[in-house]
Amino acid sequence: MKTSRLTPSFLRSLNQHRTLLWRLTQREVVGRYRGSVLGWGWSLLNPLLMLGVYTFVFSTVFKARWPDLQQAGSLGFAINLFTGLIVFGLFSECVSRAPTLVLSQPSYVTKVVFPLEVLSGVAVGAATFHACTSLVVLAGFELIATGMIPTTALWLPLVWLPLILGCLALCWLLSALGVFLRDLPQLVSVSLSVLMFLSAVFYPISALPELWQPLLLANPLVLVIEQTRQVLVRGEQPSARYFLIGIPAALISCELCFRLFQKARRGFADVI
Repeated sequence: MKTSRLTPSFLRSLNQHRTLLWRLTQREVVGRYRGSVLGWGWSLLNPLLMLGVYTFVFSTVFKARWPDLQQAGSLGFAINLFTGLIVFGLFSECVSRAPTLVLSQPSYVTKVVFPLEVLSGVAVGAATFHACTSLVVLAGFELIATGMIPTTALWLPLVWLPLILGCLALCWLLSALGVFLRDLPQLVSVSLSVLMFLSAVFYPISALPELWQPLLLANPLVLVIEQTRQVLVRGEQPSARYFLIGIPAALISCELCFRLFQKARRGFADVI
């Protein structure tokens, strides 16, 4: 497949190595649970266990309720919570792995000629696959609670496009920095723990005082989570402003981070 010179360089690179990207992503997904008893079932069991714990704590112990789906009680709370967890889980899996993507493959840096930028694509592809697995569970919960899945769910791929591009950009940036800053994995881990409670995963934006709502909405992850709930839970059309700003911003971020990665890779062999 030929690409135009006007196409961003990161898209040209991924397209050029698309076969390698597909094979490595496939190996990553299949190899994650190879040899385990449940295999791919862990992709379903892990989010279900976390969902059960969080739902019990917030909806039963703390008596939290969500404005949407109040008639569904705890199950309605679980649907909104699970939607946020899926989005944050995709983001968290990509970002937590990013600082060690290059460091974990030293032979690709020093012994063979390998397109290192593909490693970030593999990480994002595998995380997206597991998020889609969780969406199957979410669809089952919605059918039980409401008896239907909103037709607006068809907007989800477009709603997630800025998220996936943003994760790809962060993977390139953090994987390059991780080669030179060995404390980065610990810093990212702490940041993700804090970010989880600042991303409206466990509560709706409307639960906050109006003074704090604009501050929280400055977090791009909050916008993705809210738009995901809008199309999957509330059955509403996504915001046109979200697309008009989010997609171009994500494309620009990807291009900048890709170019930074390509410049930084010249020094990888010396450090590793």
